[in-house]
Amino acid sequence: MRHPIRTLAQVTAGLAAGLLLAGCADIEPLPEVTQGARPTAAPATETPGAAAAALTVGGPGTVCALPVSFGVAEKWTPKAVEDPENPEFAALTRQGPATVRCEVDAEPAGHVGFLRVWTAGKGPARAALEGFVKAERNASEVSYKESGSGAGPVTEVTYTVFNKVMEESKEERAFAVSTPKGTVIVHLGGIDTAEHRAMIPAYELARTTLKAL
Repeated sequence: MRHPIRTLAQVTAGLAAGLLLAGCADIEPLPEVTQGARPTAAPATETPGAAAAALTVGGPGTVCALPVSFGVAEKWTPKAVEDPENPEFAALTRQGPATVRCEVDAEPAGHVGFLRVWTAGKGPARAALEGFVKAERNASEVSYKESGSGAGPVTEVTYTVFNKVMEESKEERAFAVSTPKGTVIVHLGGIDTAEHRAMIPAYELARTTLKAL
């Protein structure tokens, strides 16, 4: 994996990203992950509803300093990315015009994946999101749509990424919103499509509770 935190290397990159998080402690052995119920990878007929919020991230006193705030699902654990501007970690912390600032780990909730928050410069959300997706290797089936949020108009994207290691494609999605402090992109990946779909309620919670600060 040669760009920020994606695909199979999503598990190993997730561990590598741990080096960037506050503390930067020695690497611990990979804990066992007890996965929750996973849907099949058959085409979804509709988007799952939002999960219930257990806490808020992005506001004053929260672990991630962001231009927006949103609700975090139960057991999901947010952590700020340490020193994201460091060029030594650019392969992990930058994607197109965006820099990762916060990652919300799904492992405590029984899933393999992250909800990651990226920031880009001021400008249209659509342009920043298009640059973000174009920087994703092996992306295809890209589809954009416009919606709204408590932070203003939102551009959403769904796409697939081909994993050369596993020799299969998987779904990913993200939304972007422009704020006076710059564009914010919230991305949901996952180790595979089944895991991705199981985590969509947490993504929908972030999107529907989004507020500009």
